[in-house]
Amino acid sequence: MTTPSPDAVKGVFTAALTFVDQDFAPDADACVTHCRWLLDNGCDGIGLLGTTGEAPSFSVAQRRGLLDAILGAGIPPERIIVGTGATALADAVELTAHAAAAGVAGCLVVPPFYFKGLTDDGVYGSFAALIDQAGRDDFNLFLYHFPQMSAVPIAHEVIARLLDAFPGIVAGLKDSSGDLDNMLALIQEFPSMRIFSGTERYLLPILEAGGAGCITAGGNVTCAEIGRLYRQWREHGAGPEAEALEERVIELRQRLEGFPMVAAMKSFLARHRGNPALARTAPPLCALDPGDAKAFADRMDEAGLTLS
Repeated sequence: MTTPSPDAVKGVFTAALTFVDQDFAPDADACVTHCRWLLDNGCDGIGLLGTTGEAPSFSVAQRRGLLDAILGAGIPPERIIVGTGATALADAVELTAHAAAAGVAGCLVVPPFYFKGLTDDGVYGSFAALIDQAGRDDFNLFLYHFPQMSAVPIAHEVIARLLDAFPGIVAGLKDSSGDLDNMLALIQEFPSMRIFSGTERYLLPILEAGGAGCITAGGNVTCAEIGRLYRQWREHGAGPEAEALEERVIELRQRLEGFPMVAAMKSFLARHRGNPALARTAPPLCALDPGDAKAFADRMDEAGLTLS
């Protein structure tokens, strides 16, 4: 299948939740329904099986199976960036080759994250080996910089080496560090790359600086609000209207961050869709207890958040 041009990969991508069944395996039907809802409510694309999608809690077979189910349901591959990173090189290679063969918009790869204190050579070597062993030159690799979670940062020097060694494959980067200065520096230093913020709170400054957009957890419940901001900027640029929408997006993000986000958003969607099973998380994450679930719902109701 044809891989989309990196230039076409932009806008608001939601780092989608992965709903699970009673055995804590991905519930493909529930995930398909959610992905369709996201695309119908302001999202340009789906970030599948990332941190918010609890990817490290699933086997290679489960992760491959979920992507196959999403694509088999007719969701366009060019609107999916799928997480294919893993601690074992062979697992990352298998997941990446599988996703690339399906023609997804990109493969989002976190560095191997068990061993800490890695040198830049070690981080570079892990990505280089992945690209070599995937055996393809027709996919978009997006680096995933999330040092608070992985404890393995991706240095600018590593990015420069990868771009030099693998032109046409290293397409972009998602920065979930929360460091806006780093994101802006990446945009300036690597103009050929598509730089995404990992949070919607920085969407407007990222766009204004020439970045690609955001790949964000918050979109699971606030996709309409984030999508409205992106459309306003795309059609009219920055200005009072965009700034007002930005304030609303940031307010909602702040409310989301008052609780464990994966569990909280699952509980909120379970209530909205009348399906308590949607609140289930895969171990080691825990679902919210009923009191916290109500408190979170009240918090979002107070903000006037309504879901279609």
